[in-house]
Amino acid sequence: MNIVAFVGTIVEPPILRESNVGNKYAIMDISVKRPFPNSNGVFEDDVFSVTLWKGIAQTTSDVAKKGDCVAIKGRIQSRTYEGNDGAEHRSYDIFAEHVSLLGK
Repeated sequence: MNIVAFVGTIVEPPILRESNVGNKYAIMDISVKRPFPNSNGVFEDDVFSVTLWKGIAQTTSDVAKKGDCVAIKGRIQSRTYEGNDGAEHRSYDIFAEHVSLLGK
């Protein structure tokens, strides 16, 4: 089962784009506070880029603004690629299947 869910704040709102085959998509950066403090007692944030497709991309890009709180449910997809150094690398992408705007 491949499910990821988190609540965070929009750092970069989605900008609607179109793929080569005509599908609408957008990428949105979300800041998510860690549930535990670091050694200095500070709760750090992680920033994740989330890819939105088709209707979710259209709707979210129409209404979401920087600073809005959102809940994301989706999946993680991995891929491998050859870097400029010739070594094989792995990256992980988050794809939203559901986005809920929770307000400011």
